[in-house]
Amino acid sequence: MGFLMTPLYNFFGWLTRILFAFFGNYGMAIIMLTVIIRLALVPLNLKSQKSMIKMQALSSKSAELQRKYGDDKQKYQEELMKLQQENGAGGLSGCLLPLLQIFFIWPIYRIVSGPLIYLSQVSKENVQAMIDMAQEQGIAENAARFTVENHIKLIDILNSNSDFLAECISKGFIRMGQLLDLNFMGIDLTQTPAWNPVTIISDPLTYIPLLIFPLLVILTSIISMRMANWLKPGYKEQKEAKERQKNNPARAGQVQQDQAEMTAKMMTWMMPALMLVTTFSLPAAMGLYWVVGGIMGILTQLLTYFLFTKPYELKKAEMEIKKAEVFKKNSADKDEKHKKNKKKK
Repeated sequence: MGFLMTPLYNFFGWLTRILFAFFGNYGMAIIMLTVIIRLALVPLNLKSQKSMIKMQALSSKSAELQRKYGDDKQKYQEELMKLQQENGAGGLSGCLLPLLQIFFIWPIYRIVSGPLIYLSQVSKENVQAMIDMAQEQGIAENAARFTVENHIKLIDILNSNSDFLAECISKGFIRMGQLLDLNFMGIDLTQTPAWNPVTIISDPLTYIPLLIFPLLVILTSIISMRMANWLKPGYKEQKEAKERQKNNPARAGQVQQDQAEMTAKMMTWMMPALMLVTTFSLPAAMGLYWVVGGIMGILTQLLTYFLFTKPYELKKAEMEIKKAEVFKKNSADKDEKHKKNKKKK
């Protein structure tokens, strides 16, 4: 996969380098990179929402197909897919979005774990030479974690050991201007948040501020999941249907709906779990990426709601009112006709 991923790594590194040069701050560069990525995914979000609304509009026809084909699940799925294709509903956009979010982890990971290469443009050969020299001099702790791709610990040594830095500069491995400030609001974004109380107590000034990233990751994830339910088309109807199903478990479609809900819940919790694991496993810059991405996701949900879901709900409510008025009028006409027939008799 290297021949496919390397150009992507280089592109993301180039973009982050431009943002870093413009803002002069590593944290702002990560924030703006996240904003750009999320903005690029907005069209896919909008397409997914439109598809969801179309599927909601076809719910009555879908229920009719379900009643028609009964236990013949294969035939039901075939007819359902045919119905969705004819009406431009369904598609892969809903599945593609979370997959792309997972896919973008890799280039972001490379940038935050290898800033000397992707931001400072130090060659891989020079990074490897500095790692070898640190190991030879016995100043590299956890030497097995030192790699060209993940050299955060090397940056710590360069910042804390002036003699080692001077030797690296004298041998031409790195220039003074290539050693960047990777802090954001007083927090070192090259450090990894710790969950172990012993580690936190050992250096509270470093590790306590870092805990803000996993806390914000959890908070934005919960808000995003809740809003995804509250703002989706037909939320009220689905909630009422669930209440009816509790009282009458034999309702048609119960099995299919339960399966769909289980799949949706699994996908919903998979991303936050992955985000939390990476936040505690990778440099804090990764946590910053997740937090900003979560905020952008919430804003995108609000955008799609006001652009598509709310107008759909208003139109649907308007049609329901018209149907009720027609039904009321027909009922009144029938009553009037019935009264006239009684008078004639």
